[in-house]
Amino acid sequence: MAASALKKASYAAITAAATSYSVLHNRAYADNSPTVEPQPTMSGLDADSLERAAKASRNINNSRLKKQIFEVMNLQEATRLAELDFEKAQYREHQAEQDIERQRKMAEEQRNLLAQQAQAKAQHLRQKDEFDRKRMQTEHETQRSQNAEFVKMQELSSERTEKARRTSEEQIQAQKRHTEKVKAEIEQETIRVNTMAEAEARALEKKLTEEQKMRTLEEELKGEKDKWLAAIHTTFKHIEDGVWVLLTDRTKLIMAVGGVTAVAAGVYTTREGARVMWGYINRILGQPSLIRESSIGKYPLLGPLSRAYNKGLKTISGSGKTESKPSLENIVLHPSLRRRIEQLAGATANTKAHQAPFLNMLYYGPPGTGKTMVAKEIARKSGLDYAMMTGGDVAPLGAEAVTKIHQIFDWAKKSKEGLLLFIDEADAFLCERNSIHMSEAQRSALNALLFRTGDQSRDVALVLATNRPGDLDSAVTDRIDEVIEFPLPGAEERAKLLTLYLDKYLSEKDDPKSWWRPFKGKKSKKIVKDLPQEVICVAARKTEGFSGREIAKLVASVQASVYGTHDCVLDSHLFMEIVNFKVAEHQQRIKIAAAGGVVKPRS
Repeated sequence: MAASALKKASYAAITAAATSYSVLHNRAYADNSPTVEPQPTMSGLDADSLERAAKASRNINNSRLKKQIFEVMNLQEATRLAELDFEKAQYREHQAEQDIERQRKMAEEQRNLLAQQAQAKAQHLRQKDEFDRKRMQTEHETQRSQNAEFVKMQELSSERTEKARRTSEEQIQAQKRHTEKVKAEIEQETIRVNTMAEAEARALEKKLTEEQKMRTLEEELKGEKDKWLAAIHTTFKHIEDGVWVLLTDRTKLIMAVGGVTAVAAGVYTTREGARVMWGYINRILGQPSLIRESSIGKYPLLGPLSRAYNKGLKTISGSGKTESKPSLENIVLHPSLRRRIEQLAGATANTKAHQAPFLNMLYYGPPGTGKTMVAKEIARKSGLDYAMMTGGDVAPLGAEAVTKIHQIFDWAKKSKEGLLLFIDEADAFLCERNSIHMSEAQRSALNALLFRTGDQSRDVALVLATNRPGDLDSAVTDRIDEVIEFPLPGAEERAKLLTLYLDKYLSEKDDPKSWWRPFKGKKSKKIVKDLPQEVICVAARKTEGFSGREIAKLVASVQASVYGTHDCVLDSHLFMEIVNFKVAEHQQRIKIAAAGGVVKPRS
């Protein structure tokens, strides 16, 4: 019992000593703990405890169980270190959970922020859409009010226009009778003046050449008389001899009667056969009757023979030169219009060279401004053949117009070079189909031309010319690729035209027919004296509103007046007198046209 008690007491002492030592050891290593507590100062230590610890340490050292005691102490120390490691692991786990929670909270806040931003953006878009809707509604309301106001203004304008039209019609009807009377008086005066001038010119010319003509006529009559008398005498002599031979020889008489009968039958048969054959050739090879003028021979399929014949007709006897062809240098145009025409001519030539479809063109402007000459020049420069027809020739054909239109396009395909078809006065049969004045035959002819020009052609380049482009049918204008306006010539162009026609009508030139009738060849005198360029410029300024054709007629009147004088001299006074007379006549025609309801061409 005593030994057991002693053993228990020793174990308790060992445990106490180990505990005390552990406490002291723990205090020594308190800095490695996760939660560091402030170490107590020496003044705070318990002296009894220290004494008991020292005593326990001495007992341990003196005890036989010192080894066991240190093993227990080491075990306690290992346990304490394991607990510290466990606490550290818990701490690190706690820190990781805190980090995860913090990240979760940050992600949640970010999602909330994005949701708020999306909501704010959606709210902004809804507000913007609402604003745009209100703005568009306001604009629509404004537009409706403006449209209503515009319609109201149009109605008022239409009423005023209708009222003005009725007033104008009443004034026109009131002035027509007076205008017709004035027009008749002016026409009578013009006819009288022209008749007097022509009569004076003819009388003077007749007076100057009467004696020479009489002498020439007497000589010609005398020569013709002698020639005919000799021929008649010889003829009757042969007839007398022949009749006497036939009357005396019965065999020759029968042969003569049979020969005359055979010749008559042969002539009749040849004539009728030639007429039938010529009609057949004309239908197969000839150009259509609607074509008024063409650069192609009348029978193009005769080939080189036809071209050689046409070339021979152009040769001037004795000079070895051919007739000059018209060119843009001989056509007076505005510089910008000339450049446009040259570009079109080059484009047409390149189109032909590349076998591409031709362009269809529309020329419009007042009469006499060079539309026909320009069409011929484009055809010549581009190497195409040229053909011209007039729209006014279609209406009289009636039901045959459709056939004639198709004949023209079939005939055009025979040209190897390509054909430029120029239709002058196109509005005469290509007017709007809704017009009440358009006959069924004209409508059919228009439909035939629309059918043949539905697609761009590699055979025919269509050129239309009109003074009233607004009257053309919309389907016709839809087929047009180039629209060119030919205005009235300006002052510079009028001066060039005056110079050109003065050189043409008042110059020395041989009679073009004198190469085959030399005994009738004549020369017209070029009498242009005291006519400086300044006078021509003054005349050009005075003739504002004149077309090229009117200027040509003016110079023709100057020519007649010059030939009506005694010495055939043209001076500035006579020239300006004719110019002033023609200007007054031009102004009077404009007044008559305006009073008659005709719109003046735009200059």
